[in-house]
Amino acid sequence: MAASSEAPAPGTGNIPLLTADMLRAAGRRPPEPFRIALADGRQLTVVRLLRVLPGKRLVGEGDLAGRRVLAKLFIGPRGEAHCRRERRGIEALLAAGVPTPPLLATSAMVGGGHALLTSFLDTAENLAAAWAPFAAAPVGDAAAVSLLAPALTLLGRLHAAGLAHDDLHFGNFLYDGDGVLLVDGDAVRTISPGRPLSATAACANLAVFLAQLPLSWDVLPASLLDAYDEGDEGAGRPAPDPARLRQRIAAVRAWRLADFLRKTVRDCTLFAVEHTFTRFSAVVRHEARNLAPLIAAPKAFVDEACRLPATARCVVNVAVAERVLTVTRYPVADFSHSLSRLGRSSDAWRGWREGHRLRFLGIATPAPLAMIEERVGPLRRRAWLINDHCAGTTLGDHLLADREPPLAVARALLALIDDLRRQRISHGRLSATSLLWSAGRLMLTDLETARQHRLPATHARAWRDDRARLLRDWPAGSTLHRWLDAHLPPG
Repeated sequence: MAASSEAPAPGTGNIPLLTADMLRAAGRRPPEPFRIALADGRQLTVVRLLRVLPGKRLVGEGDLAGRRVLAKLFIGPRGEAHCRRERRGIEALLAAGVPTPPLLATSAMVGGGHALLTSFLDTAENLAAAWAPFAAAPVGDAAAVSLLAPALTLLGRLHAAGLAHDDLHFGNFLYDGDGVLLVDGDAVRTISPGRPLSATAACANLAVFLAQLPLSWDVLPASLLDAYDEGDEGAGRPAPDPARLRQRIAAVRAWRLADFLRKTVRDCTLFAVEHTFTRFSAVVRHEARNLAPLIAAPKAFVDEACRLPATARCVVNVAVAERVLTVTRYPVADFSHSLSRLGRSSDAWRGWREGHRLRFLGIATPAPLAMIEERVGPLRRRAWLINDHCAGTTLGDHLLADREPPLAVARALLALIDDLRRQRISHGRLSATSLLWSAGRLMLTDLETARQHRLPATHARAWRDDRARLLRDWPAGSTLHRWLDAHLPPG
């Protein structure tokens, strides 16, 4: 890239000075750090990037005349409009008394593009990171509710002011020690200036926030709704109707899930995808660098660890960068076998998709990290699925036929089955070997035949098959078989 001829700021001579055109050309990998020249004559140094939307927007930690800032650089064709909308959103939040990082400056960039700078919060933690330890907490857990309550109160205040936020993911709520702040002014909409949102609009926006909680929290503990109501502050906003709110949560979650599953097989912020005439690969983007050797040559890793013939499906553990991973090889016997699968997704593809589906829904399963298919145009050949390794024992090895399951295992099994049934998910070949007891959790594995059903009737038939298949793993009449038959939902 050619550098600009403008004089560098003191101490920044070795840091490249870039323009919007250069940043667009750099795609997902602009050099770090870099400088940009602002139209008011100042230079901003971007120290590290936090998010990159190629050709559209960069978000990073910056330095402006010795002050740390959060910089949003709008480099796309509609950058000026997005920058203006971001500023209006921040101003609307502040006017409504909704805390958000202070706006420091907006400026055009020399050579095109626009920059918006806000205060950088050194000690802030977003709600997504703070919530992670509570993801498996029981419904209504006091500590979990205590964490969520300030964000819900803030959301209630937003709605009482007639505002909505179109991107209410947990990462947009920041906890800085003194309270909670809402960020991303670009997503703020003024719906009813000077008066609270209607019950319908408030319910729809609140559902976007609550749909990110685990399925079990759909019972909507009263403490969560109480925290939301505290944000009304006498504005007269109608209280949400729990039944209608649950319906909206289900609709939002279904939309978010469909959108997320589409992203798992296209190049985006979350996933790195490469597609050529002879190969398709998808990998969780933040894992791509560590997994690169395995992604490049999965056959070599698996062949070294697996003694089964190359035509046999096998599951092996391999070490990559001092980390143990589980790789499943899906062979194709011959050309006719490949031809017979024309137009159908491979087992690896389905395992990748269903693993991400379950984890999105909060159902425990080993994390899918990458999927590779060998191809000849539209024909799928061999494939590999790479999962995070989870040490544990299958229920076939963990449970004894002449005893009832331990209480912890029993509760975990019934909770797992309940989650699957509420989402109309069938496994397809549910067995003792596809249920893994690991670190006090029950995890579902072997997802190639898993399916989420649209119709209750088709799911009911699939559940009968899953139930019968699981029961067959223990002798009829045994203590464990009788316990399962009595406690599993009827077929």
